[in-house]
Amino acid sequence: MRSPRLLLPLLTALALAGAAHAAEPHVGFMRLSAPDPAGPPIEVGVWYPTDAAETAPAGGMESLPVAAGAPVSGKGLPLVVMSHGNGGWFGGHYDTAAALVRKGFVVAALTHTGDNYRDQSRALEMTERPRQLSVLIGYMLDASPMHERIDAAKVGAFGFSSGGFTVLAAAGGEPNLAATFPAHCQKHPTNYDCRLSAGKPLPASVLAATWTHDARIKVVVSAAPALGFTFGKTGLKGVTQPLQLWKAGDDEILPGDDYAEAVHRALPRAHDYRVVAGARHFDFLAPCGPQAAKQLPSPLCASAPGFDRAAFHADFNARVATFFATQLGLGER
Repeated sequence: MRSPRLLLPLLTALALAGAAHAAEPHVGFMRLSAPDPAGPPIEVGVWYPTDAAETAPAGGMESLPVAAGAPVSGKGLPLVVMSHGNGGWFGGHYDTAAALVRKGFVVAALTHTGDNYRDQSRALEMTERPRQLSVLIGYMLDASPMHERIDAAKVGAFGFSSGGFTVLAAAGGEPNLAATFPAHCQKHPTNYDCRLSAGKPLPASVLAATWTHDARIKVVVSAAPALGFTFGKTGLKGVTQPLQLWKAGDDEILPGDDYAEAVHRALPRAHDYRVVAGARHFDFLAPCGPQAAKQLPSPLCASAPGFDRAAFHADFNARVATFFATQLGLGER
């Protein structure tokens, strides 16, 4: 039998571990609609801390039980807004959203109007993306059901692919597509961005470079950003926030050094740059469950042989959540 002196530290450690686990919030979820003064309402998915237990997954997010419609718990909560890639939707990074909730964040992801899996009629109107993201921030801070619970001074932005470009522009970046895109596509006509735009003129708004910036964004995470070459050092001088940048080592959609690597080389200040060996472009999306694997195009779910997307996401989500929490001055949870 162990002596009381030996048992006491063990029991204390167990009690502290139990308390830490108990302090982790449950994941609530709501589908909302944000009014947009320049277009139709924006579809929004919001994940947030709650004391209510999760019951079942929400539609399209089969691997994450949530407490749908449950009351929000906590006050002065930080906010992360999410921007998806071309042809995506608000739920593409739901596991990353859940990891942020467990750190105490409210997470709001939009489905970009005119550039989503249902409608890509405005996919080339890249200026619309940061504008819509700014509309989302305003809605979450001023009019959403949890607006009184959010700390307006602690806002971060996460984006993937076209969303990675979006958050860089919204944070202060000034891309110049008119000067860079034609030459890029002459050199790389088979790249995805060039195939998407083949035979179509760049929209007037893009040529006029009317980009929306939102000073409320205090921290940025950009994963596999599209159109990275369009910024250059001059175009990124306005991005002064703490920034974490991710690149897929074997990106088949945005290959080479013109995308994440171009952003890395042009950023004017130190940042957290991470290259994921063996990762393909869509490995940044949430791992596919059985239902998604049947319904989605195979490239969205297929990783390279030997690459464990689930294991990668466990690390990716932890690093993203920790980066936002650290840079926004949150304590460890």
